[in-house]
Amino acid sequence: MSHEPKNYPVKLSRKLEYACRVLAQLGRNHGQNKLAHIETLAAAEAIPANYLVQILNELRGAGLIISKRGKQGGYALAKEPRQIPLIDIVEAIEGELLEHNFENTGHSGRRVTGIWSEVGAVFEAKLREYTLEDLVVREAEVGMYYI
Repeated sequence: MSHEPKNYPVKLSRKLEYACRVLAQLGRNHGQNKLAHIETLAAAEAIPANYLVQILNELRGAGLIISKRGKQGGYALAKEPRQIPLIDIVEAIEGELLEHNFENTGHSGRRVTGIWSEVGAVFEAKLREYTLEDLVVREAEVGMYYI
């Protein structure tokens, strides 16, 4: 059996994926003193606009974005992309992702709980290490493909 590290992608909910993508899109515009319209955000990130409304409401409720109603309204980040750790996004959209519900019962319960708690702590530490800035695709990178 090989002990080489493998690339195991994390299975995120579509909702969390969309939240990261729309925040990354807002991050591209940060500091330009303009608000992004929901239709523009939905089109840029290929997200259904009616679903995006719900996600934006949750992000606003968590203090990650600001919004303004009306003809001149729209959405913007509440702070710099580098000041938004990924853990804040996860907690806003899928806080239960960081919870564990193992029981310390049975012969193996304590060991199973301990190991998965350790794995969860490493995952949480990585979420604190990366920020929204890491997800933002800058203009120079648009159209670039990585192999």
